Amino acid sequence: MDDTLETREEDSTGKDRQFVVALARGLEILRSFRPGEKFLTNTELAKRTGLPKPTITRLTYTLTQLGYLDSPADRGQYQLASGVLSLGYSLLSNLDVRELARPGMRELAERTRASVSIGLRDRLSMVYVESCRSSSAVTLRLDVGSRIPIATTAMGRALLCGLPQQERDFVLDQIRLQDEALWPQTKAGVEQAFKQYQDLGFCVSLGEWEKSISAVGVPLQMPMGDKVMAFNCGGPSFLLPPETLLNDLGPGLVQLVNEVKVKMGMAYTSGPDRHAVE
Repeated sequence: MDDTLETREEDSTGKDRQFVVALARGLEILRSFRPGEKFLTNTELAKRTGLPKPTITRLTYTLTQLGYLDSPADRGQYQLASGVLSLGYSLLSNLDVRELARPGMRELAERTRASVSIGLRDRLSMVYVESCRSSSAVTLRLDVGSRIPIATTAMGRALLCGLPQQERDFVLDQIRLQDEALWPQTKAGVEQAFKQYQDLGFCVSLGEWEKSISAVGVPLQMPMGDKVMAFNCGGPSFLLPPETLLNDLGPGLVQLVNEVKVKMGMAYTSGPDRHAVE
């Protein structure tokens, strides 16, 4: 089970009386399903969540009755059901930024022969909520719902650049705890991304997530300051040398995000925020 959930469950017995443990556990089951996995058993769900199997059995039964899980022919295997899809669709349909950004995303993707996407943070991952790719035969094949890590991707690092200090420190601490042996290297990459954002208005990932993929990223602060998302533009490294990222994709993505800001009626700032990784 996720460290954050364990911590919240411990807190729920004392300080955090608003936290509903049973609800958190049910949601944790739904989060256990990964792209490309159609079915999971109660035993597999227990292993992934760290919850006792009898608890898993009660929760999967309840989620099935509510329409969030399905168990075809009662084979003891579960798959996500349409109730989960309806929740995701409600989120996407209420993200106006997708409609505002889509024309510019398509234009930039086609011009650069790359893919342009928007993502939101989900724990230590970024989840794609919109994606446009060029008509080029060779391009990235990541669609809405795809997950990528925060620490090593241009999109994830861009999000860190846009987060408020307190939230950013929390996320970085969770990344450190996830793999302390790798943290010095991860921190160096994040620090470099912050410097790039300060100097250029965008940050870069050159094969740090996947050796064959390079990309640039730019954050977008949503109205009312209640949410930060991030844009990226990238593709196969052999098509996108560093000079192309720095001189074309990066400035193009900054322009796209600024145009989206104008469309959203947001205050336009001439330069990026100045943050530092401690």
